[in-house]
Amino acid sequence: MKTIGIIGGLGPESTVDYYRSIIAACRTSADDLSAPEMVIYSVNLPEVLALVAARDWERLTGLLADRLAALQRAGADFAVISANTPHVVFEALAARSPLPLLSIVEETCRAARAEGLTRVGLLGTRFTMQENFFRGPFNAAGIAVVVPDPAEQEYIHTKLMTEIELGIVRDETRCGLLAIIDRLQREERVDGIVLGCTELPLILDDGVDAGLPFLNTTAVHVAGIVRYCREA
Repeated sequence: MKTIGIIGGLGPESTVDYYRSIIAACRTSADDLSAPEMVIYSVNLPEVLALVAARDWERLTGLLADRLAALQRAGADFAVISANTPHVVFEALAARSPLPLLSIVEETCRAARAEGLTRVGLLGTRFTMQENFFRGPFNAAGIAVVVPDPAEQEYIHTKLMTEIELGIVRDETRCGLLAIIDRLQREERVDGIVLGCTELPLILDDGVDAGLPFLNTTAVHVAGIVRYCREA
């Protein structure tokens, strides 16, 4: 199997989820100890978020490209970013990367097509909901992307930054998120929800409570990583 390079720390909770999920997906039985080799570069989350908030895409691309070069030197054969928001510079980064990159957005779009979805709600950080890096690939695949209203976006972003990114999971926050999803389903007629932050699956499950499918971007990305890792 190929050696996986992961830019992690965005945030730490989801990086741990990636690590565990990749290993679990590679094991074929309870007594199977198989696991691919992985190299993780855990970056400083506030530094990355500051560049995103300033929309300094050139410096963000340079920072991530430097980390990809470090992953290559450490022996990685390909790389992923274990977060949605930094994919805002994915195209520019892929052009500079010394390693092949596997996009969380493209993998999620593939999953949405497989589900037959045509109109999805997108939840994530403020930056993910306001920028267009999800809309481009999804619209090209014939899938409309709807985001929460400004007040809902602020609620989601605040809860991510002050609770979920820190590993704090509260029932009242889960209920608040489900209420936003319910409105998107009733008023915007979405037929699926993209959990466009890799921390959101830590608080939201498979969509049973909401009555529509959730696209867990972590799980979707991990499935693509394992598939690519095993390819000759």
